[in-house]
Amino acid sequence: MHNIRRLGLFGLVLGLAALALAARDDAFEFPFIPLDHKAIQYPDGPADDPVARLQKKIDRGEVKLEFDSNRWGYLRSLLKNLGVNVDSQMLVFSKTSFQGTRISPQKPRALYFNDNVAIGYVQGSDVMEMIGLDPKQGVVFYTLDNDKTEKPQFLRRTDACLSCHLGPPTLNIPGILVTSVIPSTDGSVRVPAAGLITDHRSSLDQRWGGWYVTGTGPQHNGNAVAPHPDQPSVLEKRNSQDVTSLVGRFDTSAYLAPTSDIVALMTLEHQTRMTNLMTRIGWEARIAAEDGKTKEFSSRLESLAGQVVSYMLFADEAKIWEPIKGVSTFTATFPQRGPRDKLGRSLRDFDLNTRMFKYPLSYMIYSEAFDNMPEPVRKQIYQRLYEVLSGQDQSPMFARLSSADRRAILEIVRDTKPGLPSYWNAGAEPRRGY
Repeated sequence: MHNIRRLGLFGLVLGLAALALAARDDAFEFPFIPLDHKAIQYPDGPADDPVARLQKKIDRGEVKLEFDSNRWGYLRSLLKNLGVNVDSQMLVFSKTSFQGTRISPQKPRALYFNDNVAIGYVQGSDVMEMIGLDPKQGVVFYTLDNDKTEKPQFLRRTDACLSCHLGPPTLNIPGILVTSVIPSTDGSVRVPAAGLITDHRSSLDQRWGGWYVTGTGPQHNGNAVAPHPDQPSVLEKRNSQDVTSLVGRFDTSAYLAPTSDIVALMTLEHQTRMTNLMTRIGWEARIAAEDGKTKEFSSRLESLAGQVVSYMLFADEAKIWEPIKGVSTFTATFPQRGPRDKLGRSLRDFDLNTRMFKYPLSYMIYSEAFDNMPEPVRKQIYQRLYEVLSGQDQSPMFARLSSADRRAILEIVRDTKPGLPSYWNAGAEPRRGY
């Protein structure tokens, strides 16, 4: 058994493991859910995520993972077969993973992602880490031995990984998160209690501590360490801003790309909480239905759907004070991965001048996870979205959305999203109720 597996820990912890975190009010808003509830059965239920589907193809002989014995093992082949672009690469150098002993500013951990899968790679490690998004169960965790074998096997991880991936930061369901920490010169965390969960609501000047960040834009905490033990919370930020090349900071030839793109990081941050919200609301609705408490759940559903819609529409997005520009091709390739309306517009089009997306409605509306939320949940979310986008809801929460924004988003969704309620196209009032 490899040394890493003897640790008994697993987690594609996107920037943090077992630190004290600022999780806003999520501990109270999202109480504990039993993972083994009959309606959920997370530990033992079958998985239907991209990694599980790939395993079935391997087992049937339809796919053969190629092994690179010179450097990266199965990494390139995994990216290809899971549809993950190299330009999504992000590099985290803080020791905030179960593989922390192998991670440092000289040997950062590489992360790659798309809408429904993420892959973690650490130099010299004998395992790779994967997260797959199951349409109903949410995120499922795996490892893969990075040793050549005839039929590679993805090992599903449940209990062990939840020590990092289950708690208020993930809405008390198995989830994913991005964090910002204060790292020392070797990547260890100086002040654990100062770790922050970050998403698109987080101020840019507090993000990405412990990450390499390539790109230009507002001030942030990336590329910096706190070198002085007597000043543990003070980051040395000289040469840490507007970094367009990581050459000279470590051996970039040991990675598939020499970048850790700022736009990819921002996209992942949005996606983490969006994924967790969809999973959480789906679980609660399924439990209510199984327990015969549909009527009692109606007010809770309305509240949860409101939170989902607010996040989907970037109502609390942090202000971008100056233009942001990445250095990889991610800014160009990410918009190509989704549908466009008859005018050529897409929810995946970036703005990056004053806000993240040109048409601020989450592209995760196209995900299998969204489509597989229970029907009452989707009905409630569609209703709230329509009320805002049609202009019926003019509450201050959505004041950032101009009438032109609302109209454009409504038109894009009408053209590109199958299965919309009929009133979206007819312009009629939605029928209220659970």
